[in-house]
Amino acid sequence: MDAQSRERADEIDPADQWVLNPHTGNYELRLDRSAAQSSPSGSTGSSRGGSRRAGARPPAPRSPGDDRRSAAPGKDVPGQRSRRTGNATGGTNPPTAGRRKRKQPTSRKKKALLWTGGVMAFLVTAGAVGAYLVYQHFDSNLNTVDVTGAGSDGFKKDQAVNILIIGTDKRSGAGNDGYGDKNSVGHADTTILFHVSKDRTNATALSIPRDLITDIPDCETKTSEGNKVIGGTTKTRFNESLGQEGRDPGCTMRTVKQITGVTVDHFMMADFNAVKTMTSAVGGVEVCLAKDINDKDSKLNLPAGKHVIEGEQALAFVRTRHSVGFGGDLSRIEIQQQFLSSLIRKMKSSDTLSSPTKMWDLAEAATKALTVDTGIGKISRLRDLGMELKKVNPKNITFATVPVVDNTDGATVLLNESKAKPLFSMIQNDTSLTEVKQKEQDAKNQQASLLKGPRAEASKVRVAVFNGSATQGAALATLTWLQNEQGVLKSSNEGNAPQKLAKTTLVYAPNQADQARKLADLMGLPATALKPGTKNAVGLEAMTLTLGADFQGAGVPITAPAKAPEGVQKVEADKQVCAK
Repeated sequence: MDAQSRERADEIDPADQWVLNPHTGNYELRLDRSAAQSSPSGSTGSSRGGSRRAGARPPAPRSPGDDRRSAAPGKDVPGQRSRRTGNATGGTNPPTAGRRKRKQPTSRKKKALLWTGGVMAFLVTAGAVGAYLVYQHFDSNLNTVDVTGAGSDGFKKDQAVNILIIGTDKRSGAGNDGYGDKNSVGHADTTILFHVSKDRTNATALSIPRDLITDIPDCETKTSEGNKVIGGTTKTRFNESLGQEGRDPGCTMRTVKQITGVTVDHFMMADFNAVKTMTSAVGGVEVCLAKDINDKDSKLNLPAGKHVIEGEQALAFVRTRHSVGFGGDLSRIEIQQQFLSSLIRKMKSSDTLSSPTKMWDLAEAATKALTVDTGIGKISRLRDLGMELKKVNPKNITFATVPVVDNTDGATVLLNESKAKPLFSMIQNDTSLTEVKQKEQDAKNQQASLLKGPRAEASKVRVAVFNGSATQGAALATLTWLQNEQGVLKSSNEGNAPQKLAKTTLVYAPNQADQARKLADLMGLPATALKPGTKNAVGLEAMTLTLGADFQGAGVPITAPAKAPEGVQKVEADKQVCAK
């Protein structure tokens, strides 16, 4: 029987068989011949090696070459410890006769390991339970709306992300019934299409004026009584895409897609309380006024200069319009963009991110004030979305406003298509509005060779237009746009092309290069679309333009411009602008 089996029979911890020899400084295996004690029946305790008779000889000591050496003859090796007394017995003296030994206590090192392991196990378990409870808590705060069919299948980590942020003027929440029409079902009062690029290097926050006259499409909504289709309306204010006739945020998502051509992945809708509670959660946001403001309608009363605002004062700031700019909704959009830029900077600051209290308060305020679609209606999904959004540097977040012109009624606005379409194209093609130098350089290099040189006047351009796209009437629509809006009068509609093309092409002769460059400028053609021939054109021979599957509409650039059109209102999130 081995030493471990032998000592287990007497309930001695095998680990305690190794004792320190003070003469050698080594640990040695202590085999006490008298350790085995007879039971009243005359037999020893059992072990893994079976039983043995009382008085049987113990195992021979291990070889001297083994590190676990037995006690050398003549050496005074400390005996095994008595569990009752705590004293060591003599090297040759057996423990007190008739006294049954108990298992030795675990060593301090072992106790420490066991204690630490137990604590770690507790913390891991408690952390998992705590995280679950936290998720449950915040999940219960969220309001969700099922808008299945209104957007995409959801955001993906390797694709661009489009979130529609809707601020409703519904007077819900404590203390908000004093702000105007307390019985209103709410409108899409503030709407921002937040586009995050595929590579997460930049983002565009595009504000859509509430007074924009547009068409609202048919909208399917889910009610307690089943699905219901709400009929669309023509030539109405954009803000009526929400609330009116029972329209839900899915209707606003559909309307935004119809206007911009951009498919929205998800929506987040907030009421007045969101502004109040979120600004208080982060300890206020800094804003700047270029002049004194005392607006009796919004109740904002602040002198010129910088201020840190939160709560009711923050709500008054984003609602003011009569005292800034031209006193209309477009001026209010600008001041809201400045406010949101400041809020983004504060939320991403170390002052906020390093404070557990602020982070908790911010999450509590946001989840209570937000209504989201079911696709992101869980904290775990909002977390994943947040991890994607946080990758964008604030210096590459640009706020812009859909270009519009005043309507004849003086109260509403109309889309400025010549500026809006290129802007929409930039978002559709994932092009940044900020100066991302590499992208701009790539665009310049692509255009450099074929597009370098003089341009002909539009009236001198001769082009025959073929439709090689899947869009019916594309050639006719392009011809009408070229002649009526761009002055390309020497153009013709040649109908369908012999075959469909994936990409739009422009075939031209060497002596038509100046015409090709002009048409490329007008249509936003990339250099790859230009196909120069080898023989010069003769007489009145025209260039051949064949529209491909990349055609998105007459006047819509085939490829996105490298920068936003002149006159588009922009605010960069990393820069503070004082409201005028």
